[in-house]
Amino acid sequence: MGCGASKWGDPGVRQRSLSSVGEVVVFLPGLRVPRNIDFSRTLGDHLDKSIAERLTALRARVVLMAAQESATALKPRRRVATRHGGSSTANLLQALEEYLPVLLGLVKEGTQLRNKVQFVWANQEDVAEETSMADPWYEVLSVLHLMAMVCFLQANTLLLPRSYADGHGPRVSEESRQATVDLFLKAAGYLDCSIHHVLTQIPPERRELPVDLAEDNLKALSLQGLSQGVDMQLGLAIDNPKATLAVKRRLACEMIKCWKQVKDTIPELPLSDGWGKKHALFVKWKYVEAKAAAYYFHGLILDEGETEKAQEMAIAALQASEEFLNESKRASEAFHAAPPASRRPAPFGTTKYLLEMISKDVQSKVQSYQDLYTQQRGSNIGVSKIIATPPQLPDFPLALSPEDYELPQSDPFWKEANQ
Repeated sequence: MGCGASKWGDPGVRQRSLSSVGEVVVFLPGLRVPRNIDFSRTLGDHLDKSIAERLTALRARVVLMAAQESATALKPRRRVATRHGGSSTANLLQALEEYLPVLLGLVKEGTQLRNKVQFVWANQEDVAEETSMADPWYEVLSVLHLMAMVCFLQANTLLLPRSYADGHGPRVSEESRQATVDLFLKAAGYLDCSIHHVLTQIPPERRELPVDLAEDNLKALSLQGLSQGVDMQLGLAIDNPKATLAVKRRLACEMIKCWKQVKDTIPELPLSDGWGKKHALFVKWKYVEAKAAAYYFHGLILDEGETEKAQEMAIAALQASEEFLNESKRASEAFHAAPPASRRPAPFGTTKYLLEMISKDVQSKVQSYQDLYTQQRGSNIGVSKIIATPPQLPDFPLALSPEDYELPQSDPFWKEANQ
């Protein structure tokens, strides 16, 4: 989520005490912002001057752009393009992609320089204001985390309703939802690479990382990307008249499975300044909403059965979906009210469908079942007295996986300068 300027005037330090952050569909635990480094001063006696200057310039560009983006991230109706016509988040992502190969040269070509530069980044969820580490792998880890969070921020922007010149009012287009699936998988790929190919390069005894970069948090954020990707797929399937109930149920069950993994993986976050609490509340909200979707579509499929047992199980599943939907509404309200306060945009996709259909379908099917039960048994016993506990949901393997991402080769500029 968005961050503000530091009281020290350094563009690399964020302000925690935001009162609000605008509309939120995709939660991201802040844009971690780096502090400025003069590589010429710290490595001037050990590194070719041209490389030091290039590192300094590329990183300074990231510092400036990350601070600017962080200060405006998720603000109400924030600008979506720079004066040059490009997306500001896309420009930041490009700056990070250009910095990373040169940075990796410091890791691979300048092994003897590994412990000579203190890389400082402002933290969002950690108790400490910032974390410093003299290891370029920590810098690589921070860069990949920021690249993933920029993808989340881009997805959030795409999922805010916008007006079109067709007279149908603001909405989230199908194209925008499809585009976010790619962004979520890309973010998950950056985080997956961080876990398996970068974090392992930092010795355990030196791994004094902020909670933002803790392994469990990286895993939880990667899984969140997959979960929200499945959510978008389910919403698109709901809008597709050719998609069967079986397809929708499978996606809903995959979503609940994925959000449960997020819930089980996310570490204990500090709750003192609200960011950690807001993150935990977001996970709870989406997990419960996924339960509502899974039980709803499972109930509709069970309702197609002709036996009394199938009907009872269908009613039990639909009643469970209504309970989870009501719980998700409360969880959503708690999330948006938690500081920094946020606003929920008009519902779309899966959420909108569930809000419109669950209560109506449950009431209709429960009444039909009650009427049938009364006719057959001559009893006025309420349905709630005869419905069993919700049936077990089917277990499906996750179809989505993080986009493959490999660290780039070190910039050829290193070899040229060394020669």
